Amino acid sequence: MSRSFALDDVLHEYVVAHSTPLDPVQTELVETTARLGAVAGMQTGPDQVVLLTLLTRAIGAWSAIEVGTFTGASALAIAKGLPADGRLVCCDVSEEWTSIARDAWAAAGVADRIDLRIGPAQATLDALPDERSVDLAYIDANKEGYIDYFEAIVPRLRPDGLLLADNTLWSGQVADPSVDDANTVAIRAFNDHVVADPRVDAVVVSIGDGLTVCVRND
Repeated sequence: MSRSFALDDVLHEYVVAHSTPLDPVQTELVETTARLGAVAGMQTGPDQVVLLTLLTRAIGAWSAIEVGTFTGASALAIAKGLPADGRLVCCDVSEEWTSIARDAWAAAGVADRIDLRIGPAQATLDALPDERSVDLAYIDANKEGYIDYFEAIVPRLRPDGLLLADNTLWSGQVADPSVDDANTVAIRAFNDHVVADPRVDAVVVSIGDGLTVCVRND
């Protein structure tokens, strides 16, 4: 199934075939998640999984945050890019879905890099130390919370640290003024908020459902 509304299935398969393949644990996680049914659409796609690992490695990230973990594909991707003593704090509210994630992290040998915190993400973020020590953050959770998550994370990003936000093209609906459901309105508001913020430079990358990449510039 294509993970991008901008690519047809054939071109998407070409992209995936010419990217670093998922390892056996990641492949099994994709298959396990697919068996959950329609909700599996929340899983990060294979090309974006590879990109998360590459970006984590490229900036030499040691400290990372994820908001919205689901069954753990994106967390696993980030953890793979961290050094052995790196740390990823994951925020989620579901014990059921993250139990799948925990099994995959253990199988991949990265469980000791991941601190999963079950509860409202905003409370978890607000409780983090105030210093600018976060190298990379990934947001893929409830859309109406995006701006609040952004505002909690950006002050904690180190200079040149990355903040990534998923689903920022929202199947193209962000550019359709006739669409005004709550999620679309929230993503539009987030996109406007990010581009107006002088603390970051940002670009919307048309991978998957749209990935905003922000760099803390001061």
